[in-house]
Amino acid sequence: MTLFDILERLANLQQSGFRRNSLLESLPSVQVNALYYLLRCNHYSNTPGSVTEYLGLTKGTVSQSLRKLEEKALIYRQSHPGDKRKVLLFLTDKARQAIEGALSQDNIAKVQSALPSGGEELQLQLMGLLRQVQLREGVRLFGECQFCRFHQRQQGQSFCRLTQELLPSESITLICREFESQ
Repeated sequence: MTLFDILERLANLQQSGFRRNSLLESLPSVQVNALYYLLRCNHYSNTPGSVTEYLGLTKGTVSQSLRKLEEKALIYRQSHPGDKRKVLLFLTDKARQAIEGALSQDNIAKVQSALPSGGEELQLQLMGLLRQVQLREGVRLFGECQFCRFHQRQQGQSFCRLTQELLPSESITLICREFESQ
């Protein structure tokens, strides 16, 4: 089995975990992936364009998928407070509970804890592989805020040097489209 085969199989098993959830089972994978992304992204990255970039799909495919999710009351849209032309996307409580419930049944995470050092070395190697592929493909990195070169601490609080804003503590473990490696 090649590395690609292994990663593809793991991804399919992960997706099957979502399909075991009664709310998510009938959704196409692109819609489930959009919901998962919105669960994991920060307040700089919850736009239709960011979803499109992250998933690597066409604008039309993502736009149609987001429209379907909104019709099913799984997401809602709000105008950006600083720019009324921009739209922000949010999960409804129902969608958040479904995705989090599916993740609580995550067999990969459960098995990972049985690996040497809790799978930390494997996770670092796979992150390195991901970063190399992203750089080679010329796509955004979408990393966690806490590992970004713009993240710093000021007076005991997280601060983004790019946006010049204090960051809510819960956002530092979320992914951001503006991420840059240190």
